[in-house]
Amino acid sequence: MSPADLSLRRFVTAADAVRFQSPWTLEEWLCRSDVVPNEHLLLVRANMEPHHSHPFHTHPTREELIYILSGQAEQWIGRQHRILKPGEMVLIPQGEVHGTYNPFDEKLIFLAILSPSKAPDPAIVDVSHEAPWATLRQGFPPCT
Repeated sequence: MSPADLSLRRFVTAADAVRFQSPWTLEEWLCRSDVVPNEHLLLVRANMEPHHSHPFHTHPTREELIYILSGQAEQWIGRQHRILKPGEMVLIPQGEVHGTYNPFDEKLIFLAILSPSKAPDPAIVDVSHEAPWATLRQGFPPCT
């Protein structure tokens, strides 16, 4: 799609999504600057296989919402965790350490909405090997 066409796009189909296999999920970007002329929001549909995770990390310059579409998430924010089911969400303030784990036998599909879309680097900081995050899940089912 040409830059001129992109500046007019408001509707996004599944075929329009920009797909990327990250170390954690198959990401389907539905709202970012190479998909729509966004100003403030990012939207990605994440497809996490069973027994996988996006281990403890932070977004120093963005806040995030995670909304569960299907499956279940062992969702951590700081030292607190809950099992989130379809229709449930978590608000993650800017800079808050969090992690999404799928220790279950079914695929987890969720939406992540981040803001602002244009933020200074680093966009993400992995803290999963630092204390206390490296050992916080001891005794929980393992996830890769």
